[in-house]
Amino acid sequence: MYGRDVRVSDLARQAGVAPSAVRFYEETGVLPTAVRLPNGYRAYGPDDLSRLRFVVALRRLGLGPEEAGRLAKLYLEQGDVDADLRPLIAEQRAAIERRRAELDRLEAELVDLDDTVRAAGRARNTMEERPMSSGPIRVLFVCTGNSARSQIAEALLGRIGGADFEARSAGTEPAGVNPYTVRVLAGSGIDWSRARSKSVTEFLGEPWDYVITVCDRARQACPVFLGDHDSLHWGLDDPAAVEGTDEVRLAAFQRTEIELVNRIRPFVELARRARGAGTRA
Repeated sequence: MYGRDVRVSDLARQAGVAPSAVRFYEETGVLPTAVRLPNGYRAYGPDDLSRLRFVVALRRLGLGPEEAGRLAKLYLEQGDVDADLRPLIAEQRAAIERRRAELDRLEAELVDLDDTVRAAGRARNTMEERPMSSGPIRVLFVCTGNSARSQIAEALLGRIGGADFEARSAGTEPAGVNPYTVRVLAGSGIDWSRARSKSVTEFLGEPWDYVITVCDRARQACPVFLGDHDSLHWGLDDPAAVEGTDEVRLAAFQRTEIELVNRIRPFVELARRARGAGTRA
């Protein structure tokens, strides 16, 4: 029963913290110093447990010990700290959503990497069964409008893959190159000002080693390419769909560029090894 002969370890266990945390909060004044009984135990009451639990919850929201102690005291004395907590809770929820979105992106990248590894394995087996091509590895990136994702992918593969690759991009419904595509690539030192939006029909009769769709709509509408090639799907959000200020929209294209770099770098190495070109500096 709280109020007599209660050990620090008992209070800590009820609050879900270590006993050392209880001592720390007492030393810093966040918790009132407990009265010691003649037998040496500290005498804690229900208010001490409520205060400690509230402090622990606020610390998990990112508050420092002093601020958490202040709000816990207000809560116990007045029973209402909504005005102080509402923005903190909203900020924590936003942080959780950001972490969740980042985890979703990482999971998508891992899935894409696994598919790429499988495709490279299939390509290696195919190379063993037929004469090896001496030309570059031909890759076609496909999205709906060929305005952003596939254009950025084409440019980045040309930069990262070098002479070992021949990259092209196309759209199922070509809509012109987005100006932000040109801007974000310029920021990476790639002049894409003369690029044009192309239809997949322009490339149907050509041989490809890999056909990679970078949006779900293009995956569903992409025509069947004949010949020996591997099809991959890298599902990326459309940066052109992001609304807001110029800074917000440009940031969306920059995120797409980063996501594509994270997919293209391992793809380049795996495709080279499958072809037998090895890794070049």
